[in-house]
Amino acid sequence: MDAIFGFFDTLMTPIYAAISGVLVAFHTLWSPVLGSEGGWTWVLSIMCLTVVIRTLLIPLFVKQIRSSRNMMHVQPKLKALQEKYGHDRERLGQETMKLYREEGVNPMASCFPLLLQMPILIGLYRVLSEAAFGRPLGYFLENNLSLVDSLANAEIFGARISDRFWPIESWGPVQTVALVLILAMTALLFFTQREMMQKNMSAEAMTGPMGQTQKMMLYGMPVMFAFFGVSIPIGVLVYWTTSNAWTMGQQFLLMRNNPTPGSPAYADWEDRMRAQGKDPEYESAKRSGRKVEKPAPKHAGTATKVKRGAAEPEVVEEPAEAPRVQRQQPRRQTRSNRRR
Repeated sequence: MDAIFGFFDTLMTPIYAAISGVLVAFHTLWSPVLGSEGGWTWVLSIMCLTVVIRTLLIPLFVKQIRSSRNMMHVQPKLKALQEKYGHDRERLGQETMKLYREEGVNPMASCFPLLLQMPILIGLYRVLSEAAFGRPLGYFLENNLSLVDSLANAEIFGARISDRFWPIESWGPVQTVALVLILAMTALLFFTQREMMQKNMSAEAMTGPMGQTQKMMLYGMPVMFAFFGVSIPIGVLVYWTTSNAWTMGQQFLLMRNNPTPGSPAYADWEDRMRAQGKDPEYESAKRSGRKVEKPAPKHAGTATKVKRGAAEPEVVEEPAEAPRVQRQQPRRQTRSNRRR
């Protein structure tokens, strides 16, 4: 078992070094303001570490959203393949993978942000846990042992950030601070998932297997977070709470600017696009990364008038102006012509 943990720590050595480096850098930044031994200096350093990690994950998050949109776009084609090759599972799998390659869809893209965060969480957990026992972990902490003692003994509201909720010897500041962070962490996760289900999922998705999975996750994930939260150091709880708050804000921007087609949030977005004189279908396809043709311009003689307060622009057909015909002036007749 010790050999397994030793091999795991060897693989995690670069992550330990990166986490310790970012923590030490932000600790140096905040120390002149809050003091080098202050607990809030380390808490703000952990929060800044969270922001750095989530910022680096933004390109992957955008790719995840585009993949999700393309998955919605290919659903009719997948249904047609299931009807055609439902009797042959091997052929169905081949045709499905071929469709994914042609459309540039990756079904596993939605899991990448969470999977990439797991090594960071494990690394931060190990750095704080070892610091609680005075053992440095990570290159930048190993070369500055005074910071290890500072991290191990840093306090907020009377609780050390390296302590845990469980085990409970007697109720004190550690249990109070940890409980507040656990409740905040689970509440942010619950409300984020509920908003996504109510506003950013189509009616078809809510009634299918995806909807059932989301309903299970709505209550299962907060319970799981609360269960594991009692044995997580307060510093890691700070990271996870900050990350969940980031996710909530990120999802709000997503539902406003790039919602799921067929969802209530998408209907509101369509109304805003039409009010701005844009084609919602073209804008949605362009943001999903699919190749689309730009909509044709308005025909001559057609004017678009938008009433204030109206959700959709009112199109008024105005006939084109008729061509002008030059009137021929009558010629003056002579006396000889009148006699004839």
